[in-house]
Amino acid sequence: MNKLIPIIISGIVVALIVGVVFPSYYAQVVEIQELRDKNIAMKKADRSILSLEYASPILGSAEAQVSIVEFGDYQCEMCHSWFHNTRGTIIDNYVDTGKVNIVFVDLAFLGSDSPIAAQATHCADDQGKFWEYHSILYYKQEGIDNGWASKNMLKEYANELKLDFDQFAICIDSAKYAKNVQDSYNDAVKMKVSSTPTFYLFDHENGMVEKISGAQPLSVFVKTINSML
Repeated sequence: MNKLIPIIISGIVVALIVGVVFPSYYAQVVEIQELRDKNIAMKKADRSILSLEYASPILGSAEAQVSIVEFGDYQCEMCHSWFHNTRGTIIDNYVDTGKVNIVFVDLAFLGSDSPIAAQATHCADDQGKFWEYHSILYYKQEGIDNGWASKNMLKEYANELKLDFDQFAICIDSAKYAKNVQDSYNDAVKMKVSSTPTFYLFDHENGMVEKISGAQPLSVFVKTINSML
């Protein structure tokens, strides 16, 4: 399923959204709406054009004023830290209140299991469970290429989430989303994103963007978000 987030200098925001509501891992209920053909304005000084064709569904309201675009790897220790120490508060205070939404972009390069873990999230998305699977990977993470993100373990996580196992297994075994994950990596390279996590915060009303590198403290994100609202 293609998901397109072209980021342009001075554009008109055009969105075709399909909304899906489902409970996240550990019973957290959030609104998920798929992002299609959504233009996100950047600073006029930035002349680059970036197409993020295989990003995640939106976490939160597609009408939120601020979008957080995270470039991450499921084997990234600092991504794990941000997920557990910062993300939850942002969801409680900004996503659930409709002010902010979150989009995840695969930058899967830290180990040989990184691309297959990323592919697994898109296989889960085929069954409407992207964010649940995204979450379970960060709960299960145990380092780089030590077995926790092997193909067999990824299938076990699908079982835990009660996905259609055969459909998921066929998706993983056929490498259905291998090209998508590689193309996502290539898009990140074009944007000169070379480390995870890297965040871009977009203010859709004022056409501004701020970059945050690394798993910075919650206070850094709060200050940046509040400056945009």
